[in-house]
Amino acid sequence: MPELPYYLLMAGLSFAICVVLTPLVACAARRFGWMAAPRKDRWHKKATALLGGIAIYCAVGFPLLWSTDIASFIRFLQPNAPGAIPPCVIAVAWLGMTSLFILGILDDFFHLKPHHKLIVEIIVASLVAFWGYRLQWVTSLTTDTMLTIIWIVGIINATNLVDNMDGLCGGVSLIAAVFFSILHHKATSFDMVTIALLLAGALAAFLIYNFNPASIFMGDCGSLPVGFGLALLSLHPATSLTHLDVSLYAVPVLVLMVPIFDTTMVTTIRLLSRRKASTGGQDHTSHRLVLMGLSERGSVLFLYGTAVFSGLAALFVQQHDSLAAPTVIIPLVLSLTLMGVYLAQIRVYPENELCVIRDGRFTPILMEITYKRQLFRVVLDLILIAFAYYLSYRLRFGLTNQFSAFFEIFLKSLPAIIICKFVAFFLAGVYRRIWRYMGLSDVYVCLKATIMGTLLCLAVVTYMYRFLSFSKGVFLIDWFLTTAFLIGSRISFRSFRELMKQKTLRGENILIYGAGQGGQILLREMLNNGRLGVKPVGFIDDDALKVGRRLQGYPVMGTGADLGQILEEASIDGLVISCRHMADESQQRLVELCHRKGVFLKRFVVNLENIECEKNPS
Repeated sequence: MPELPYYLLMAGLSFAICVVLTPLVACAARRFGWMAAPRKDRWHKKATALLGGIAIYCAVGFPLLWSTDIASFIRFLQPNAPGAIPPCVIAVAWLGMTSLFILGILDDFFHLKPHHKLIVEIIVASLVAFWGYRLQWVTSLTTDTMLTIIWIVGIINATNLVDNMDGLCGGVSLIAAVFFSILHHKATSFDMVTIALLLAGALAAFLIYNFNPASIFMGDCGSLPVGFGLALLSLHPATSLTHLDVSLYAVPVLVLMVPIFDTTMVTTIRLLSRRKASTGGQDHTSHRLVLMGLSERGSVLFLYGTAVFSGLAALFVQQHDSLAAPTVIIPLVLSLTLMGVYLAQIRVYPENELCVIRDGRFTPILMEITYKRQLFRVVLDLILIAFAYYLSYRLRFGLTNQFSAFFEIFLKSLPAIIICKFVAFFLAGVYRRIWRYMGLSDVYVCLKATIMGTLLCLAVVTYMYRFLSFSKGVFLIDWFLTTAFLIGSRISFRSFRELMKQKTLRGENILIYGAGQGGQILLREMLNNGRLGVKPVGFIDDDALKVGRRLQGYPVMGTGADLGQILEEASIDGLVISCRHMADESQQRLVELCHRKGVFLKRFVVNLENIECEKNPS
């Protein structure tokens, strides 16, 4: 068993090699013209050095070659080899990363066709499966081999696709490598730990130069071998497992959740928009987050945080039994699903977005999902109801063996609970509300629905099971959770829409005079009507008690007496009066002040206009 100094030596050696080689590669790239020029379908705006993957490969490949056992391939191929022991995983890692590094170099220089790259990736993945390293998700050797090949090729390309913004691929891969090293150390897979730490050291060093603003990109010669290394870290030798459990499936997916999520979302939207999935574009998760209003660094850091939370969920799943896994898997998957729904609504391309759905011959069910979203709401509520009931048992009986004793009761009663909740939701009118306009009355409806649902559940459980072996505390917790999930899911959609409006609104900077009812109506009109060409900055109100507070996210910046100073300090193009009544003297002062400061002054008016209908001649 290797000791801590050995692991630190491997990670430190990889870091040192990469931190020294990366600026040398960048210098050579600038000298010989190996530069990534700005393109319409790429995010970067200035020419940047390429081939940073050379430094990454050298930092990982040389130490791997130094510590590998190439002879293990020969022993594996011998016809009389005892038990067909798989070759050393370090040798497999070195050979696979070297092959894909060469493929990446060729692609960076000669721009290979996608199907040519795919052929090489499939060959490498097939060799890994042939050497005895597989996912072991199913007992069928044929099915598991095919799944392993698809998984390796998929992760390689997912890692390549996530290399779309400064520091994103390197940082997300670094986080995944660190978590893989922890997971394999707990599983005593020490060769896997060595591979993971070598990757982590190299990526940490490369990130110094690749984080925004990047001075060098890794290119395909970096993303392809890094993707292969991460895919290999999620596999198992054929002799290592004796049983299958949830962690076997969930852990690798959770650790690599960010590239998997990004690839799935981008590929789906491109296909629905009749665009080639292999064609580059500014439609990735990171790009959509920037369009929401985050900075480039903020977008990348947000995805770093997602990767960390997902990795922590993988650690939890590995250390607990299969019955505990849903407590972290379901919230994470549900959150990412909702995030995907939010981000997919952001319009990236000016035309043909989701044209397959709009123009294709689809059934009314698909049209309902796409436009009215009622079926999506029902499916979402189904998941939330089941998860709330499950989590109630977990919170009531903990993660101990006591939960196992009550798990059969949970499964037996779950269908009845789902039926009762949906009947209550339907009768209370939950599905007659519009999420995007959710207000206080809708919250009351949700509260009424959850109370009705809980009372109905208690009545049905008492009638059917005489409440034997059931806990009143479970139903109380279930009511709190169901209410929180139901209201929270509805509010999240309205909050997202309002955030999107605030972040994407373009036009002249406007200060609203009056933070009362008229000011709120004016603000909503500005946010919902982009044709006005104005963007609210904040409020002015003569009530000094409102100063410093926020109205729908916008600050009350001062009173009328402070207006002159505010116009001096802030970039304001105009002032709009929302008050229905203002003294003539006050209005005249505003006219003179705005004239001196060079800003326009307007009044917001709501009125009803008559439409004259011509009388039909008799």
